[in-house]
Amino acid sequence: MIHRIQSILKSLLRRRVSTNSLQFRLTLELTLISALGVCSITLWSAWRLEQTLINGYKQNLSYVADSFPERIKINSLNDSIQLELERSIAQISKPRLLIWVRSPQGEILARSRGMNIPSSDLIEVFNKLPISNDPQVFYIQQQSFILAQSYLSLDGAPLGNVYWLQDITEDQRQLNTLFNQLVLGSILLTFILIVVITSRIRKAMAPIKEISKIASNISVIDLGADPLELRHAPDEILGLAKTFNDMLNRLSISWEQQQQFVGNVSHELKTPLTVISGYLQSLLRRGDNLNFHQNQALEIASSEAERTIRMLQDLLDLARVDSGNLHFRLMPTVLNTLTAEVAEMTHRVSDREIVIQDNNSEIVVYADQNRLEQVLINLLDNAVKYSNKDEVVYINLEQSGQQTLIHIIDQGVGIPLAHQSRIFERFYRVDEGMTRSRDGTGLGLAIAKSLIEGMHGKITLRSKPGEGSTFTIILPSWEPLP
Repeated sequence: MIHRIQSILKSLLRRRVSTNSLQFRLTLELTLISALGVCSITLWSAWRLEQTLINGYKQNLSYVADSFPERIKINSLNDSIQLELERSIAQISKPRLLIWVRSPQGEILARSRGMNIPSSDLIEVFNKLPISNDPQVFYIQQQSFILAQSYLSLDGAPLGNVYWLQDITEDQRQLNTLFNQLVLGSILLTFILIVVITSRIRKAMAPIKEISKIASNISVIDLGADPLELRHAPDEILGLAKTFNDMLNRLSISWEQQQQFVGNVSHELKTPLTVISGYLQSLLRRGDNLNFHQNQALEIASSEAERTIRMLQDLLDLARVDSGNLHFRLMPTVLNTLTAEVAEMTHRVSDREIVIQDNNSEIVVYADQNRLEQVLINLLDNAVKYSNKDEVVYINLEQSGQQTLIHIIDQGVGIPLAHQSRIFERFYRVDEGMTRSRDGTGLGLAIAKSLIEGMHGKITLRSKPGEGSTFTIILPSWEPLP
């Protein structure tokens, strides 16, 4: 049992439970209630034992005191009062009991032997003794006594008062010893209750923690995964689990319908928009008889059609990512060659200087080359759009252990700190007007993040307004088998 308690205590010390958690509150409240109950029972038991002890002595003294005058009356027919008092006291005297008779004038007529109590202490007791025939408890020199008195008369003539002083010090010590044992037992019982209550509450809260853990790990991809199953849980927890499973099922159906709707709409709109864009381009190429305003209107319409087509393509890509239908062909990819091709392509399109910084060694990553190229083009396109034409854009390649880092560095407008945590959200715009003026859709960074995570990597941002931004792609390095 002791080893079991020790193991539970160690586990409690290892676990850090929040003071605001339901488990902590229940444990604390039940522990306090149990401790209060155990302490109350202990104190009441000790008080009850003491009262039983004192009442027993009081009843015994009352009985002896009430029968003593009758004993004197019967035996005094042949002897003197003084001798009869001493003889009667000697007959009923016993250890730890002091008996004496005091005349109305204050003179002690007779007294038992065996207890040496100074007369000054007895006089102090007399002075404190209330006018009552009920036994009283007194303390003399750190000793406990019960004092009783009775009126004594013979043939109607008053003889004085008889006093009975019972020493209960030894019994009080034994009672105190028993009380200490009760206190130790109560402490041990409280400790055991704490361990048992804590263990039981932790076990009872386990299904709720399991639900919380599963809920925190659920993503849009596995909404329709295996339902939560709990065994040997209370009915309330089972009801919560069933409600949780029903909610996941409804969310899964809703998400599938949403993705299907987005995919269908994007696909259905892409074809006619492509046709419209083609006709607009044809009109621009052959429209020699168009005036300036007509030509400008056609250029704006064609540009918006191309932009809408790109946005629909981005929506289709996101729908494939969310539904798990976007597959990756992961293979060793020479990063130096890929970045050089993307930099050259961006330079031809934008006429901007793109500088690649590496250590002149071949860097190979484990990734999907086409998807990684798409991400690099997207990030370089953003770096070119949001920086001045005379500023250089850098691509820094770095290897760190089993990871490869690709830094896309610009010296543009930068991104405020308040927006950096949401920059990878879909359709999120730091500046609506500025984004639209640069032909943005608000989906590029969200797609880049999804593609990089699909290749078991991650993408981060470090930026400061007015000093530029650094997007960092982290991918696993490829190492050939020995």
